[in-house]
Amino acid sequence: MKQIAIIDLLHEAKKAAKPAYAPYSKYRVGAAMLVSDGTIFHGCNVENASYGLTICAERVALSSAIAAGHRRFKAMAIVAGGKNAPSPCGACRQVLAEFCKPDFPVYFASAMNINKFKRMSLAKLLPETFKREGITECAEADG
Repeated sequence: MKQIAIIDLLHEAKKAAKPAYAPYSKYRVGAAMLVSDGTIFHGCNVENASYGLTICAERVALSSAIAAGHRRFKAMAIVAGGKNAPSPCGACRQVLAEFCKPDFPVYFASAMNINKFKRMSLAKLLPETFKREGITECAEADG
């Protein structure tokens, strides 16, 4: 497995933001998902006039990796324009929780200052995850 520096993963996320479709917010976001074999999958945000149908860069990158058959993830980097580092939305946090362990690292930075990045574990980003076990418990209680 090839090793990749965190700063390189952040640069991959920055590149991934370039083709983003963001005519409404003008806020381009890129994500880079590092899988266990060292492959990186990219994602960008794709907005829609019906705002609820917009898909975030994080879910695009994760979905691309899943579509390629991967299920073991090492890290994700997220980069966006503007002065502040982006943070994943609640939906992205929950989708990551479906596939990643609580100690999964998420790195995020502003494209303007990529060297000043933040790191948070998925558990810190989403402390009370909704998991499959909760669905099973509800179904058994109703049954």
